[in-house]
Amino acid sequence: MTDELPAPPWQMDWTVEARQEFDTMPADAKQLILATRAELITAPDPYFRGIDADLGLPHWITVRPLASTSPGGPHIADLAGGRGWLVFTFIRRHAEPQIIVTDTFWA
Repeated sequence: MTDELPAPPWQMDWTVEARQEFDTMPADAKQLILATRAELITAPDPYFRGIDADLGLPHWITVRPLASTSPGGPHIADLAGGRGWLVFTFIRRHAEPQIIVTDTFWA
């Protein structure tokens, strides 16, 4: 083990419920979810904290805290103007940091 801080790409795991929701989505929704996944696992900070930190994201993804009172807690990636979302938590630990998807939705 080294003393270097971990860097992307991050591991992403899904809860059983989130994965089941994803599996029942139409193909176009799955493509957007997987594109969002690619953006999150390669971002230096998947929470996109700071002013203009999310400028590199595609225009159809908006990342924000799920609750404004918990900026370090679960976040939501709104997709396609609110047509769908992905709720996730980034666990930054020294060994094996990961993103955990807890909810997915597509209307």
